[in-house]
Amino acid sequence: MQEKHLFEYAVIRIVPRVEREEFLNVGVVVFCKKLNFLQMKHCIDEARILAAFPAADISDIQQHLQAYENISHGQSSAGPIAALDTASRFRWLTAKRSTIVQSSPVHPGFSADPAITLQKLYEQQVLCD
Repeated sequence: MQEKHLFEYAVIRIVPRVEREEFLNVGVVVFCKKLNFLQMKHCIDEARILAAFPAADISDIQQHLQAYENISHGQSSAGPIAALDTASRFRWLTAKRSTIVQSSPVHPGFSADPAITLQKLYEQQVLCD
């Protein structure tokens, strides 16, 4: 049996009107310190977003989510946050904020393969075709 490792995850949400606290799940970010694993998976279902939030700026949402993904991968083009260690990048991505892209509280779990866990969580938490 494979060893299971502690991991943490958060659901990434878009919140076009922060004052209303309404959101749609659009992604998941998974972090495993022991395996130095940090990845994010997201989907922008434009029709679904516009059905819930007709005034949403899809281009702005795409830019925010792409920045999240670039930071999770540690891409140097993503700025100084992307240069931090994996744990610090995860904490930055999941910090409480009042913007169009937010994360759920962080949840722990155990997994033998965080990449498989990322896919399962994505399928469970994000409704995207």
